[in-house]
Amino acid sequence: MTPYSTRTMNLGHLVDQTARRLPDRPAMIRGDRRWCWAQMRARVDAMGRMLARDHGIGKGDRVLVQSPNNHQMWESLWACLKLGAIWVPANFRGTPDDLRWMAELSRPRLLICEAAFPDHAAICDLPALAIGQAAFGPDIDAALSGHDDSPLRPADIDRDDPAWLFFTSGSTGRPKAAILTHGQMGFVIANHLADLIPGTTEDDASLVVAPLSHGAGVHQMLQVARGAATILPEGAFEPSEIWRLVERHRVSNMFTVPTIVKLLTEDPSIDRHDRSSLRHVIYAGAPMYRADQIRALERLGPVLVQYFGLGEVTGCITVLPARLHDAAEGWALQGSCGFPRTGIQVEIQDESGHPLPPGQTGELCVTGGAVFAGYWNNPAANAASFRDGWFRTGDLGHMDERGFFYLTGRESDMFISGGSNIHPREIEEKLLLHPDVAECAVVGMPDPTWGEIGVAICVTRDGSSPDLAAWLAPRIARYKLPKRFLFWDGLPKSGYGKITKKLVREELTRREAATGDG
Repeated sequence: MTPYSTRTMNLGHLVDQTARRLPDRPAMIRGDRRWCWAQMRARVDAMGRMLARDHGIGKGDRVLVQSPNNHQMWESLWACLKLGAIWVPANFRGTPDDLRWMAELSRPRLLICEAAFPDHAAICDLPALAIGQAAFGPDIDAALSGHDDSPLRPADIDRDDPAWLFFTSGSTGRPKAAILTHGQMGFVIANHLADLIPGTTEDDASLVVAPLSHGAGVHQMLQVARGAATILPEGAFEPSEIWRLVERHRVSNMFTVPTIVKLLTEDPSIDRHDRSSLRHVIYAGAPMYRADQIRALERLGPVLVQYFGLGEVTGCITVLPARLHDAAEGWALQGSCGFPRTGIQVEIQDESGHPLPPGQTGELCVTGGAVFAGYWNNPAANAASFRDGWFRTGDLGHMDERGFFYLTGRESDMFISGGSNIHPREIEEKLLLHPDVAECAVVGMPDPTWGEIGVAICVTRDGSSPDLAAWLAPRIARYKLPKRFLFWDGLPKSGYGKITKKLVREELTRREAATGDG
């Protein structure tokens, strides 16, 4: 007999706790519709009973979800958690083939699909529930009619029982499914509350500006734990609408990525709305370029919180809190992604796994309670991603004497030109200090003379094509200077609003093939 307990709290119990404590307080608001915590709990429990009775969903079963942000999609997470089933949300911007591959990997028992995606539903060949009226399956709201909505006791759960298959962004190939467990996610929620949005209560409100299928969904779980209201915008992302909602609902926190912060703070609508309620604007996915960081601090005040963390560690690697951000020239922590999160150990390691001293560049490796339980049905990826119990992030960087970390870039982004290792991020940081450059990406491309050369793709504010080579030359080592500068109307972005080198490189290759250039 095991001499200790591996039992942990079922994450679905968070809804029960909050509904019991704050039954009449708002849980979710979208347009003119709002649901209090008692209503949210009742809908979650009715959905859980419906999934179990009508579709046989139980502990360990996977439920695939294809939907943009809405309350039904969000409720499906909590219903799955209560049953001990595994939530498998897709990026709704993906193609039908993307969803089919996710279904082949995860082998779900049921698909929950928004009515606007009939081709996705058709290609999966699964029993389906629709969010809205659709031919491929019954409307989930209609299916809930008549189901008992009295409190549903969450299934008994062990620490390592899977809760969520979190698909990576797939920047180097097909997305992998990271296994997030109940015990691990319990640690993550407590960690995020402590390190990102301390002091959050039911008097706060959180605005969703990214897909709930990924990091924004994890962030909204914190609001459930504290009873804060979640504000869901209607329609596509629109900066003026975001600022209107911030003012109307006195929004205190939101989670996003640097490119979205840039769009929000550059939009003229920011000056038409009161944003004084904001305390925490969390950005992740990449460090923010310094020029964008300064602009955001000047417009929003000291509210920026940066964290570095992959889906595999569910965001919990490092944090740079608001009090350490500074817009002043010569800021001592410029370029830093912060210090290790509470309960997390971070180490810079060489290729053999040995720790490196401060100042030396190597791979960021991490261990602690937030590290995932491996990739679903992917032993090769697991073998490559773990070494001596450390998770290998694939990110390069160094640590200073005080324990602050600095990212150089992804190992896969680095290119070698004339025998020298070149990390694009340093070049991009410099380019973005040019007053005309709004966005840029530097990628390595094959070259018969140098092996690889740097190609800088830039977006300017007025559509001009300044001589960036001459401007950049005195600001960077000569061997790092890109050999080519291209000007596009915009850079391709992932479904999460991030500029990824994979998409930029693919678009560059496509354009050069079309013109016969390169």
